[in-house]
Amino acid sequence: MKNFRKNVPSLNALVTLEAVVRHRSFTMAAGELGVSQAAVSRQIAVLEQDLGIPLFIRGYRTIDPTPNCLVLVETLSKSFADIMQVVDCVRVSERKAKQTVTIRTSAAFATLWLLPRLGTLHALFPTTQIRLASQDSRAALNMDGTDVAVWFGLPPFEKGNVVGTRKDTVYPVCSPSFLSRVPDPDAFLSAPAHLIEHDNTNREWDSWRQWFIDAGIKAKKTESDLSLSHYADVLAAAKAGQGVALGWHVLVRQSLEDGSLTRLGSREVKCSGCYNVITSLQDTSHGVGEAIALWILQNL
Repeated sequence: MKNFRKNVPSLNALVTLEAVVRHRSFTMAAGELGVSQAAVSRQIAVLEQDLGIPLFIRGYRTIDPTPNCLVLVETLSKSFADIMQVVDCVRVSERKAKQTVTIRTSAAFATLWLLPRLGTLHALFPTTQIRLASQDSRAALNMDGTDVAVWFGLPPFEKGNVVGTRKDTVYPVCSPSFLSRVPDPDAFLSAPAHLIEHDNTNREWDSWRQWFIDAGIKAKKTESDLSLSHYADVLAAAKAGQGVALGWHVLVRQSLEDGSLTRLGSREVKCSGCYNVITSLQDTSHGVGEAIALWILQNL
């Protein structure tokens, strides 16, 4: 490639030659290239002078490529097609490199489930920028500008396609130090104290009162002693030994594994709602959003 520019004629002239041979017309080639017929004639003349051979047999209103010209143009056509394919691949790669996928979910799911797995997600989709939009009110769930949503509750969801669902179970959790002060978990749940609750307007998240009913426990008390607006804060308070919280298995699994939380007793309740993995009806992510949605569903 060192002497490429010295040995190879003008690229503009070669492009012009390919167009003339393909159309068998100087006029049509000029129209495709957006130049005058005279400019096309000049490019061909310069090319013939550079190569030292005639490229066309010129008749009355006709031009016929010479055998040498056909050999040259056959190679040019293949080379130009290869160049176009590579350029298209580079352009697609660049679009993917700038691809942003917006995932909308609750603050609890974003903090406790999604953020710890972002490293894995980035490794699987290295050219995708992940944008997290978190909220807690179902009434505000809006798929506009959202590629993927993970939402706890019951379908349907406006402007969204539910890819799949995942059921969950709820059970009491506390810190190991708090559990050490509870000799009999079943007796404790019959007369509970230090209950921590998530103050959420979404009633599809069970309250302590509803959990006791569903668990079949006639507790002497069902009101919480501490109410917090964010579920991550509820778990943080439980980890600090402030009391007992309701643990959604999907969200507390990692805390159970690392030992910062432990179950209090063996009672559990299956949730009436479920985690819904939703994709937008208007896919603007070229399929990347759906692939991420399927990955989330498989790992819930």
